Order: sequence, then C-alpha cells, then structure tokens
Amino acid sequence: MSSLTDHFENQLIDFIFRGQALTLPGSLHIGLFTVAAGEGGGQTEVAGGSYARAAVTRSLTAFAGTQAAGSTVASTGTGGATSNNATITFPAPTANWGSIVGFGVFDAATAGNLLIYAPLAQAKTVNAGDAAPTFAPGQLGFTLS
Repeated sequence: MSSLTDHFENQLIDFIFRGQALTLPGSLHIGLFTVAAGEGGGQTEVAGGSYARAAVTRSLTAFAGTQAAGSTVASTGTGGATSNNATITFPAPTANWGSIVGFGVFDAATAGNLLIYAPLAQAKTVNAGDAAPTFAPGQLGFTLS
C-alpha cells in the first residue's frame, strides 16, 4: 500500500484546510529505491548506470479513475484507488542497480520532493545488461483512505 510523505501531507493540509495553493508539476517522476522510504524520506534511490526517474504526465489517460482499472474518465468510484494505465519504462541499466525494494513519486526529474512511496511486493535485482525495468499497466497502484 502506498503512503504519503510528511511533506505531501503538510501540503494537502495547507491546501484543504488553510487555503494555501497546491502546485504540482505537469509530470510526476517515478523513482526506484534500494532502501525503502519512510514518512520523512530516508530512502536510497538508484544512482548511476544510466538510471533516471520515469516521467508520467498527470492526466486522465495516464492513471485510471477510481471506478475501474484502465478507465480514462473522471473518477466516480468509492475505493480511492488508481493505477497506471500504460507501461512505465525506465532506461536499460548499464551498471548493476542492486536490489530494488520500493518506489516513490517525486515532483521533479532530479532532486525535488518525494510525495508518495511504497514497497514492492517482491524485491527485484537489476543488473547491467538486463532489460529496461518496467511497471506494466495496473502494476503501479495507489490507494488513499
């Protein structure tokens, strides 16, 4: 299950209850972790070996509505869940990336703020020469409750 970071929780509180602007980029950036993230961060993101975060444009077509996987219309469901509608692909590794144990959603291609994080259901070792890591449609899920 995905979790919001303290940083993003604070932004949402200020936006919902305190009338402050909430500015998000046009694209979200998915990062891979070899050490899992926590509420305040603490993660170790993959570095080197052609690694880069995968950019996903925020749109109705990029992420499913809450009513059904793969939907591309405004949310009308009751479960508070979404997932990716298309494959998310990272660059092919040119060096060993290590054991990937989690992922995060950032507001920038590099540096920036971690907004959401989650562990992988199963760690995946990524080595030089492996195929480009991907999240198939529906594999990268988020639930707000």
